Amino acid sequence: MNAVVLHGAPLVRQDLVAPVKLTVRVQSVSYLADDINAFEFVNVEGGTLPSFTPGSHIDVQLPDGSIRQYSLCNASTERHRYVVAVLRDPLGRGGSVAMHDVLRAGRTVTISTPRNHFPLATAASMHVFIAGGIGITPIMSMITEVVRKGESFHLYYCARVPHRTAFTRELRAFVDSGVTSIHYDNGDVRNGLDLKATLQSHADGTHLYYCGPSGLMDAVEAASAHWPRGTRHCERFSASGSPVRTAADDPEKPFAIELARSKKCFTVHPGETIVDALKLHGVEVETSCREGYCGACMTRYLSGDPLHRDSVLDKEDREEFVMICCSRAKSASLVLDL
Repeated sequence: MNAVVLHGAPLVRQDLVAPVKLTVRVQSVSYLADDINAFEFVNVEGGTLPSFTPGSHIDVQLPDGSIRQYSLCNASTERHRYVVAVLRDPLGRGGSVAMHDVLRAGRTVTISTPRNHFPLATAASMHVFIAGGIGITPIMSMITEVVRKGESFHLYYCARVPHRTAFTRELRAFVDSGVTSIHYDNGDVRNGLDLKATLQSHADGTHLYYCGPSGLMDAVEAASAHWPRGTRHCERFSASGSPVRTAADDPEKPFAIELARSKKCFTVHPGETIVDALKLHGVEVETSCREGYCGACMTRYLSGDPLHRDSVLDKEDREEFVMICCSRAKSASLVLDL
């Protein structure tokens, strides 16, 4: 990716650096709950794997060449394996179905080194986790780390029914000790966790982490809007695993891209990405996921109003940067620092 310059000094967001590819072997595939399997990856040569931190994810290259991102759920102290949990979604883009139906123990696959857009806060005195469905995956690794450090936490785990709830065995002791609450709504959100009451008050030093379906994410965001800045952390996906897009994004309109350094100007047409337009005119930009998740294409913009479609940049980042593999522009033109 391009280095970003602030006040004359180079700065690269380390969590957004393009990942290195690894070849690993599927060591095991195990059942966690109905339609949820765990996939364990190990080094093909039997050695250690690159370290990771709680909340990290990896890219998995599927047999058809497509790439999907999955959060690591095992302990970050483990160097001999990576474990992901995947919900089989027949209405998705096919990634989860391929993981369930194609990947078997013994098969080799290409993955990325871990990256973390959803880290634990280092200065928190209390961690509050809210997980919805398969959103429990990154939080399992976080809880393991919090327990290892002897830090306080409470997990609110929201699911539909017990037989589609992963990690219940691993969480049983935490439920018994009162630091984990599992809430089943049986498909009716009115029976779920009362988020307003749960998040109404909090002690100083408390940090909130949430991951799950978009409806839950929106509800948590609204119920915690009064929390202090910097105390809320989330990882947001649509049902397919892609950045969420809304009806307001459509219909797409053409807009101009200006390159400040090279003085070039191109038009980005409807259905075309900024990266596509640049490459069409001989301007190569590094990309990986093409979905606004890996950060390889993060670029500073100098003027204009981007239509952000990534799932990584926070509000402050978006005042300076745009993921040009998926984002467009609300304004007639967008000036990039290229």
